[in-house]
Amino acid sequence: MLFNSYEFIFCFLPAFLIIFYAALRYCNLKTALTAIVGASFFFYGFWNPPYLLLLILSIVLNYTGYRLVLGFKNRGNSKKAKITAGIVIALDLLSIGYFKYFNFIVSNLAALLNIKFAPYCIFLPLGISFFTFQSIAFVLDALKQEKAELKNCSLLEFAAFISFFPQLIAGPIVHAHELIPQLREKERLKFSRENMAEGFTIFFIGLAKKILIADTLSPYANEIFNAAQSGGTITFFEALYGMLAYSLQLYFDFSGYSDMAYGLALLIGIKLPVNFNSPYKAHSLVEFWSRWHITLSRFLKDYVYIPFGGNRFGTFKRFRNLLATMLIGGIWHGAGWTFIVWGGMHGAGLIINHAWKMLCDKYQRLAKFRGSVFWTVAASVLTLIFVFAAWIVFRSENWTGVKMMFRGICGLNGAVLPEPILKLLPGFVRNIVSSSSSMTLLGNGSLMRFFSESVLIFGSLLLAVFGRNVYEMPKKMKYAIIIAAFYFVLQRLLFAVEQTEFLYFQF
Repeated sequence: MLFNSYEFIFCFLPAFLIIFYAALRYCNLKTALTAIVGASFFFYGFWNPPYLLLLILSIVLNYTGYRLVLGFKNRGNSKKAKITAGIVIALDLLSIGYFKYFNFIVSNLAALLNIKFAPYCIFLPLGISFFTFQSIAFVLDALKQEKAELKNCSLLEFAAFISFFPQLIAGPIVHAHELIPQLREKERLKFSRENMAEGFTIFFIGLAKKILIADTLSPYANEIFNAAQSGGTITFFEALYGMLAYSLQLYFDFSGYSDMAYGLALLIGIKLPVNFNSPYKAHSLVEFWSRWHITLSRFLKDYVYIPFGGNRFGTFKRFRNLLATMLIGGIWHGAGWTFIVWGGMHGAGLIINHAWKMLCDKYQRLAKFRGSVFWTVAASVLTLIFVFAAWIVFRSENWTGVKMMFRGICGLNGAVLPEPILKLLPGFVRNIVSSSSSMTLLGNGSLMRFFSESVLIFGSLLLAVFGRNVYEMPKKMKYAIIIAAFYFVLQRLLFAVEQTEFLYFQF
């Protein structure tokens, strides 16, 4: 079930709110939490009922492991507690490894050994990367921390924590101390007009980002990337438009989901951690990762980078740990070499970023230059160029696509003007600036479509770089945006042929 589907907006959500608030008012908190778990299970099972069993087994496995870990710790047997946690985490990783990486690993081994291998038909359960990471974090936190919510968590609370439907499919990846205490506060969960108004406002703004911007950009990005992946010659402007269209589609798709998840949780008084904070405004790659998928960056730092050694053992090992962490972050997004290379690109970029900061800290002149307005603007532009170029690798399904897109963006296939623009030029000028290979992917020969594509892409870029995000907007601005966008969103909901999945569902 999708947040942007008729079933969710007009049936599931109203029914859940009625049942939840009725349970909270006329029964008790335990019944209300049962309503959350029941609704979340229905939400997950609506997509593919058999995979609901996987979610339930994951909850039972990790809760059992958590209770055993606490039991061993209370008896002073830290060794058995660590072994138990290790076994539970290994089973978690085996689960995600089978569904997400089995075909990738076996196909690469078969290629090395020159053995024929036909990939198995394995469907990736939605959200497995997110609820598995959240479970792993819970068990590890129980092993090393003494917080109250980790000592006295009931199975019902744990099930609500793991399966909470607003963040079940694509995050944020929440820690126990961020959510479980809120689930225990009946006063916080009581009906509030302010929470309902704010929650629906943020949800609606996220819905507008998804439907009006991300879904509209999707056909442009798909057309150009599909042509590149099939070996088509992509010219400079085609590659530029394709790169920008996908970069902005992904931005507004994930930003929209994050807003919708935050807004949905707020409808019942729950505040999720902010997971997306205008990353295209970043002045450096380090800042980008503090703004993009914030809770994933936090997880990788706390449970991968620091256990590897972090920055405790010198510069070389620090950079090695950083690169290894980003490679893991890359493969977390998908079972493919393009994702690994994308992670490696960001790892290398972060290393350069940190090395530059170290030089600036050492040399005062560089530090002064680094603090100038010129460098701030230049750094922002360089960061965007790097991030957008890396998205080419991230989006491409094969190396042919990567090659053709980079050949295009580097101008190696020419910089032919779009065909609709060529048609407007006088004949003698057209003969000078055109070639035998004019672009047909932009606008499909239609000036009006090319104009609308350009306005959408560059307007979205300006909005992403200079616009306020939903957490920075005053309430009056949020309400004005809703009034302006309501008609268009309603029109798209009622007349769209189909509702599209969020891009992060596949990760």
